[in-house]
Amino acid sequence: MKKAIIRSILCLFLFLSFVPFSLLFSQKKLSPIDLSPVYEKWLEEEVVYIIAPKERDVFLQLQTDREREIFIKAFWKQRDPNPNIPGNEFKEEHYRRIDYANNWFGKDSPGRGWRKARGRIYITLGPPKSIERYENSGEMYPVIIWFYEGMVEYKLPNAFNVVFFKKDGIGEYMLYSPVRFGPQNLLVHYYGDMTKYTEAFYKLMNIEPAVAKVSLNLLPNESSYALTPSLSSEVLVSQKIPAAPYEKVKDSWADKLLKYKDIIEVDYTANYIECDSLARVIQDGSGNHFVHYLIEPSRLTFEQLQDKYHSNLEITGQISDESGKSIYQFDKTIPIEFDEDQMSSIRNKLFSFQDMFPLVTGTYKFSVLMKNVVSREFTSVERDLIISNATFPQISQLTLANRLDKSLKYKDRNKPFLIGDFQLIPSPRSDFTKEDTLYVYFQIQGWEDKLKESASLQYFILKEDVEVITRKKNLNEYPDLTNIFEEFALINLPPDYYKIKVSLINKNREEIFSREAPFLITPRQYLSRPWVISMPMVTSEDPIFANILGNQFLNKNEEAKARTYLEGAYNRNPNNPKFALDLSNLLYKAKEFQRVKQIADPFMHDERKNKFLQTMGNSSQALGEYIEAISFYQEYLSFYGTNIFILNSIGDCYFQLNNTEEALNAWEKSLEISPDQEKIKTRVKNLREKK
Repeated sequence: MKKAIIRSILCLFLFLSFVPFSLLFSQKKLSPIDLSPVYEKWLEEEVVYIIAPKERDVFLQLQTDREREIFIKAFWKQRDPNPNIPGNEFKEEHYRRIDYANNWFGKDSPGRGWRKARGRIYITLGPPKSIERYENSGEMYPVIIWFYEGMVEYKLPNAFNVVFFKKDGIGEYMLYSPVRFGPQNLLVHYYGDMTKYTEAFYKLMNIEPAVAKVSLNLLPNESSYALTPSLSSEVLVSQKIPAAPYEKVKDSWADKLLKYKDIIEVDYTANYIECDSLARVIQDGSGNHFVHYLIEPSRLTFEQLQDKYHSNLEITGQISDESGKSIYQFDKTIPIEFDEDQMSSIRNKLFSFQDMFPLVTGTYKFSVLMKNVVSREFTSVERDLIISNATFPQISQLTLANRLDKSLKYKDRNKPFLIGDFQLIPSPRSDFTKEDTLYVYFQIQGWEDKLKESASLQYFILKEDVEVITRKKNLNEYPDLTNIFEEFALINLPPDYYKIKVSLINKNREEIFSREAPFLITPRQYLSRPWVISMPMVTSEDPIFANILGNQFLNKNEEAKARTYLEGAYNRNPNNPKFALDLSNLLYKAKEFQRVKQIADPFMHDERKNKFLQTMGNSSQALGEYIEAISFYQEYLSFYGTNIFILNSIGDCYFQLNNTEEALNAWEKSLEISPDQEKIKTRVKNLREKK
């Protein structure tokens, strides 16, 4: 296979050396109407919503029907989720959606359903998770709300709404945008200022709160104190949803097809970079669990600028719980620059990115996306993770490594696959040569001292379930049961597929627990191991980890545990504004207002104070310190701008101080922004009558 690819590349270079570039790449671009009906229909109707702009542009530059047939075949192949099995689930689902749209969304007005707003969204995103209809109100035009979730892989929010409405109550359903329409256009009897959203919003709230909530923001998880249309919602409707169908498709394959369509096979231009990956949960000496992971893409592309080679990786990771809620996420940028000598040393090697992060107990979905900004190539990994505190003796997942190095450089620090003083060099493919040593690492969890004195470990290397190597060791032969290393020479084993089994045996020779892991002994005499980018980190005692774990517990709504960790992080570094702000927000919810002020006060004397102004104002107000609260609120407005909740709080404070004039000023300013605040209107009216 590799030889065939090399021959193809050599033939390509020979061909290019004799063919003028102007002849090779000059293409006449057609208009869709210049295409034959079958290809015009394919482009303008069948794939109009899912074809990337680059792909469309390339298709219009093709000159023959043969080229177009090759393009269409490649187009569907790029989107085939399981290319190794017959059929193409994506293609089948796409045409099913078109049929559904034509059958169900073409009844309100002339034209086929695929052309309508609901048809376009259905074809683009598929069926929604839920549908809400509000079509029989005399005060509100017909509205339909579609709810979607779990589409993060398409760079869409984890949860969002798509809204359709009949403008002026007639015609077909249109796609609603809070910015372009606003709640004003959903009301039948609205005669207010069409540029003011708040009045219409509160009127809509009195008619149908569910519709009012989506009238300004389509993202249920996006919080905002200002009653203004969400710009993120506009981006969602106008940019992200239309781009979602080709978000995972690297459209550069189309350029390659256009340039080399007569020279190489279509499959050679496959866009997705395959990768191997490995993830292991390892508990450190402090009792915290860390996820150690690595990603090995099949290639890493560099861009040469003069005598330097550059690549730039963007790593985005997300941990979600079983309901899809985000528990933790991270973003990292890894710039890489090599000179010619460095590039020569790694040019023919694989690349391995290794990283780690702490994670609290639970069951999760771990997803990580690696993008090469320079080449616009990408790869992604998804893993299921279970973090638990063992209540009975068990063995963790086995980690197989081809090398085990004594490492003192990062002693007492955290580094991926660094266990104490030993650096594991694992391979996600678990491949070895006969000359290698197989290193096995695991942890025994949930054990008691009496187990160590009576139990043992049995190791079996099996080939087709036949034992070829066995070994038994008593637990008391290991100095540390939380980190066990064992090694096996492979010199006497022929190349083949194997698995290693580790069993925990009690004093009655009964198996308590066991783990298995497959591995391969290759016939090659030498395996080229990858070069590694590994992210060393601070020690486990550093408060940054406590802060991360605290926020993870907070996202899991486990506030008591969150407090323990957030307080721990703050107590170890009270000068860190993030640690202080995270803890103060938690304490405010717990109504410990004086403690909030004590934590925030040291930050109120420099530019960092802006982050704490609202919390300080709220806490001062709750403590009855109204003059101080007003000062914080006014500083907030000066820095962040108008906010009706802050204005109302200022009015409350002045009212408590019996300064009715200033209270009225604050509340009336709030009503100018949002007139439909009945409670505030009543208070203003009562004060005016008393005066």
